[in-house]
Amino acid sequence: MKRILILGGTTEARQLAGKLAARPDVSLTLSLAGRTESPVAQGVPTRVGGFGGADGLAAYLRETDVGLLIDATHPYAAQISANAAEAAHEASVPIIALWRPGWEPAEGDRWTLVDGVTDAVKVLGAVPRRAFLALGRQEVAAFEAAPQHHYLIRSVDPVEPRLAVPDATYLLARGPFREADEQALLRDHHIDVVVSKNSGGEATYGKIAAARALGIEVVMIRRPALPDVTSAETVEALAAMVNHFLGPAADRGV
Repeated sequence: MKRILILGGTTEARQLAGKLAARPDVSLTLSLAGRTESPVAQGVPTRVGGFGGADGLAAYLRETDVGLLIDATHPYAAQISANAAEAAHEASVPIIALWRPGWEPAEGDRWTLVDGVTDAVKVLGAVPRRAFLALGRQEVAAFEAAPQHHYLIRSVDPVEPRLAVPDATYLLARGPFREADEQALLRDHHIDVVVSKNSGGEATYGKIAAARALGIEVVMIRRPALPDVTSAETVEALAAMVNHFLGPAADRGV
């Protein structure tokens, strides 16, 4: 029985866990960081919370006799990915990663690329604008440095405390989001700039397509550097890598 630990928090992690859970030769645990108050039901054994950095994760890998570590965290969870790579090396555990490809600009897109949230705040400029912040609640506090703008803030969980700015509207919603609905949202709130991470995938691409259709600027935060580990871009490709690592389930009498 091979013990596999998946560092999750993404749709792809949940899908991968579902595929691997069908194997009788696998003992699977899906780990969530705990940043979302009410995560979607995962359907497999789940742990919530951090490990205490790379050393803590390495100790967990050894103590639970993990035979394979899978990093399927969000593309912007750079510190977690770095810790995972370091811990796997320290504990001599194989590691593979599932990193969905980023979005690429298409004809009609008006992207301004920046390296981080602080740069995104600066790019908005001094003149008041109506900005849609589709970043998650951890990052929006930086926009308190530019209180002249109106902010439309969407997050899965409430932003607490709320921003110390005079003009902000808060929405609670969980994707996927359709392009038609995103267009309506941008129109209804008279948005003239969208601030987004380049998360990739289809679930949240609607706002990017909607901005393109309406001629709205997108301030796109580039992805952080990720560790150099063996990786795949799709659930299917990574599942095939795991199957190669484990050997066919059929060989075990399934």
